[in-house]
Amino acid sequence: MTAKELATGLCKRFEGFYSRPYLCPAGVPTIGFGTIRYENGVKVTLQDPPIDRARAEELLAWEIERVCVPALMRLCPAVDTPERAGALLDFIYNLGSGSLRASTLRKRVNAEDWDSVPSELAKWVYGGGRRLKGLEIRRAAEARLCQNEFDADT
Repeated sequence: MTAKELATGLCKRFEGFYSRPYLCPAGVPTIGFGTIRYENGVKVTLQDPPIDRARAEELLAWEIERVCVPALMRLCPAVDTPERAGALLDFIYNLGSGSLRASTLRKRVNAEDWDSVPSELAKWVYGGGRRLKGLEIRRAAEARLCQNEFDADT
């Protein structure tokens, strides 16, 4: 699988599909598979009309391709496997490139200290000031990919 396919799978699994806008645990208006901004840069609002699954998949693919991939290439150019890239693309999609930019996680990735990456990922499990079980599971799935422990359930 490619990095984008892996990231898309993780995003779909952990974000879930919502046709109508809702507030995510961090209090951000969201739609589809965790989309917070449309291709034109306009933020999702709770008043936006519903979308279908195909539109949600378009938004997800657009953001991974146009936002997450360039951010990963700029911030962590030494990522060496599709699994590691997929995990980090999912991290960027979920938390934004700013979170990766300012993190010790980025330092460990760029130092190719892959043994330290799981513990760094495990720090990013809070949403809206609360520790969230879903984020714990998501970060663990990303950590498995970074350790090249890919399986069909990741």
